[in-house]
Amino acid sequence: MPTSKRRRESTWKSRKQNQQPHGKITSLHELANETNPEGKTDPTS
Repeated sequence: MPTSKRRRESTWKSRKQNQQPHGKITSLHELANETNPEGKTDPTS
């Protein structure tokens, strides 16, 4: 028995509004100044 369109849309909207990010997003400036675990700066920046 398929679900109704209204039900599908409401569940999609609720998932969209209640997103759980996987961590704090750092700014590009913070990423550029970040060091790796060995204490050396990232050579790619």
